[in-house]
Amino acid sequence: MIDRFSKLIVDGQTDAKEWTYVRETKNYQDDHGVTDVSSVDLRCFQYKGAASTVTVAAGDSLGFVADQGVDHPGPVQFYMAKVPDGTTTDAWDGPGKVWFKIGYLGHNVTAKGIEWPTYTPTIQKNVFVKIPKNVPMGSYLVRVESIALHQAQQAGGAQFYLGCAQVTVTGGGSGTPSPLVSFPGVYKISDAGLILPVYPVPTSYTPPGPAIWEG
Repeated sequence: MIDRFSKLIVDGQTDAKEWTYVRETKNYQDDHGVTDVSSVDLRCFQYKGAASTVTVAAGDSLGFVADQGVDHPGPVQFYMAKVPDGTTTDAWDGPGKVWFKIGYLGHNVTAKGIEWPTYTPTIQKNVFVKIPKNVPMGSYLVRVESIALHQAQQAGGAQFYLGCAQVTVTGGGSGTPSPLVSFPGVYKISDAGLILPVYPVPTSYTPPGPAIWEG
């Protein structure tokens, strides 16, 4: 399993140390993921906060580094949540309907079934998302999730490997991100995107959660 997303890539530079800008997750010593979609751990899987906040320009790419690579089949998705005015980033963990989806590293449908670009033909270690150009400037949590579907033939088998980075966005616009969702709350164990049968061979896939806000 991927173990953890513990470093960022900003302007082509990778963090020298783990947990510099990404909040330390509860699997920092092992490889377990979150399986309960009703758990608050689905938000940031947080063990303790990040050391610092990184600055990223709206419209630029932000990368997350998977410690052992995304070595399982399933999608990778990205969300953001704006820190309320008057609240410091390290004191806020994104409760309520404040999250919006900004990216999806999706799937390809082949004669053999569903393939995942982060897993096939080469396991990816770095995954990237573009910060929307029109997102308002300010402080945000940026959330990455890799959904492992290798044991998701039935409801409840999906495993989430995730993390939240502390980010200050500069040069943003005046967009209104939507739809807004909550973690937990946005996913149900019966969601089609959290179940992937082996037989019959799947011919389509719908990712869980809201539509992407293009910004």
